[in-house]
Amino acid sequence: MQKVSTLKSKVLSSLKRPFTRRDFLSTSLKIGTAAFTTALLPKSQVNAKGQYNVLFMVVDDLRPLLGCYGHPEIYTPNIDALAERGTLFNRAYCQSPLCHPSRTSMLTGLRPETTGVFSNAGNFRNNLPGAVTLPQHFKAFGYHTQSVGKIGHNFEAQDDAYSWSVPSWIRPWIFADPLRLPAWQSLDVEDNDLPDGKTAERATAVLTELQHTQFFLAVGFEKPHLPFQAPKKYYELYMQQDFTLPPTSTLPSGAPAIANNSLRGLREYMDIPDEGPLSDEKTLELIRAYAASTSYMDAQVGRVLQQLDTLGLSQNTIVVFLGDHGFHLGEHGTWRKNTLFEIALRSPMIISVPPGQQSNRTDALVELVDLYPTLCDACQLPVPSELEGLSLMPVIEEPTRLWKTAAFSQLSRAGKRGRSMRTAQYRYTEWGGNGKWGRELYDYDADPDETVNIVNLSENTQLVAHLSEQLHAGWQAALPDIQEQIPMPQTLPWDINDDGVVDIQDLRAVSNSFGTDDPIYPKTDVNNDGSIDIIDLLLVAAHFGESNSPEAPPTRFVIDTEDFEMIEKWITEAHLVDDGSDVFRQGIATLEHLINTTVPTETTLLPNYPNPFNPETWIPYDLAEDAKVHIDIYNLKGEAVRRLSLGFQTAGPYRTSSRAAYWDGRNAVGEPVASGIYFYTFQAGQFRATRQMVILK
Repeated sequence: MQKVSTLKSKVLSSLKRPFTRRDFLSTSLKIGTAAFTTALLPKSQVNAKGQYNVLFMVVDDLRPLLGCYGHPEIYTPNIDALAERGTLFNRAYCQSPLCHPSRTSMLTGLRPETTGVFSNAGNFRNNLPGAVTLPQHFKAFGYHTQSVGKIGHNFEAQDDAYSWSVPSWIRPWIFADPLRLPAWQSLDVEDNDLPDGKTAERATAVLTELQHTQFFLAVGFEKPHLPFQAPKKYYELYMQQDFTLPPTSTLPSGAPAIANNSLRGLREYMDIPDEGPLSDEKTLELIRAYAASTSYMDAQVGRVLQQLDTLGLSQNTIVVFLGDHGFHLGEHGTWRKNTLFEIALRSPMIISVPPGQQSNRTDALVELVDLYPTLCDACQLPVPSELEGLSLMPVIEEPTRLWKTAAFSQLSRAGKRGRSMRTAQYRYTEWGGNGKWGRELYDYDADPDETVNIVNLSENTQLVAHLSEQLHAGWQAALPDIQEQIPMPQTLPWDINDDGVVDIQDLRAVSNSFGTDDPIYPKTDVNNDGSIDIIDLLLVAAHFGESNSPEAPPTRFVIDTEDFEMIEKWITEAHLVDDGSDVFRQGIATLEHLINTTVPTETTLLPNYPNPFNPETWIPYDLAEDAKVHIDIYNLKGEAVRRLSLGFQTAGPYRTSSRAAYWDGRNAVGEPVASGIYFYTFQAGQFRATRQMVILK
């Protein structure tokens, strides 16, 4: 096998204007990879010997309908083979039965009530700007982190600049109107003609590129998500297969109406009736299509695993395979996910940790939020103290050991929150505070298909009271007595003053030590290169908000106005030495965020930059209060040249290129203006100010 060179840390330079996080997210520029990143990190944290690579595979809408989960009628030989060399978790539960909140919880190690993400919209960084994701944590310790296919649910989550060493790869999105599509299609195409085939092809290529690099590679497959589209050869696997109808086709007896999920997402497809239940024929047809889509996905998983073997990486790579939540195939008369029933909350999960790679099965109650600390533990990285999961390495090492007493999930439907708890025998659910909109209780020993809600039976009064108390006690009370996790080090390399949190005080400490040989804080030379400069400050900024102690003071992302000039100076200096690496990007983005989240004490119009300029400029300003803003540009004759109508703006600084007013140097009809002196008048509410600008061509 011919060896290929590792990724080069070639970075971008000669940019025409400051490159902001917005630019990073909106372009496909391949900025510096882990080779450069690790060169800037503290030397003690990189090139860790003996740590595993990670191949993290997540599948959309996959329930445990797999051969290795006791369904021999489903053809999934590659996933089954992985289960033979890893630990299969028979009772793994998602924290929310919906793509975005589930994946957010998984990747942050935090539960939905902490991330604030309960729907498929939004971004956890709006609520937790300092959160450190699973790949971000690995990247900080020297790993090259990369994603192929769907990992985050929406664009912001998918291409989170803090998480990945290079921009994420995902197939171009093409709008497909479900009203013009059937719910399933057997297509006369090759595997690579469909998205998951393209994802597998890309993933195998990336593995080749990374074979000599320590990596965390996330690979996301879309099928069996609707519509159930797969090459016809996978449908032909089930030509002779007789599937059975789901054991229940109606809501459980006594269940509150809110427990039901609308069929709207399924009814959008052209072959699904607009009302009424699905016929038995259509139900069996869709189950077969789900199976075919699953087999197609399994084949793509096999291609990636085969490449791992071919490159000789299997003995040094942890493989994680899971579904982001379950999926209804007609059970309880509903389809898809977004319920708090067992079918929607139970996820398949297999973790293969070398070198043993022996087959194990466990019935321990585990949660997808446990993946983050598990991978840290397995790779001998510190487990951040703020995580809300628990390392599963003790279970992997001893599958029969006593573990959690319950797993917790929740969802929000029409603004009403439902919270559910799965114990070894029961599932207990409350809708609204203290079950205001309904409660549910199912006994899986007596009723494994959840056909009767027994919450209101008089003989269960004490049981319900106990389960309700346990639900409200939360996940912390359900943890096992013994927690075998690697603790976070006493100090972080970026916590300059060792107060337990990386914040503005640490940035000031580095800045005050620029150029000195005898700094007050020994850790100010963050990258140990013998000098204290802007690179050290950017390394600290890139980890702003990280903490190693729950007792640490909260990080303030809002700064005092007197820090404005200091941070602007840092940003200017950072742009002068910016070489395009992701460490610089993250550090600069943090500094700009600090500027942008502070409310100035007075409204001010600032000089445009660059000045003189050719052919475009940015006009910065501060707003002390919300106002409607516009800027009028005039020539020396007092003739109007252009109006920039910025609309209603909230209070805050508008000083960075991504926020300041932008003028492209053209007049109202789109013609470039001539060289000369111009004036611009800025109006925000009652505030009005005028400045001069110069154009040189």
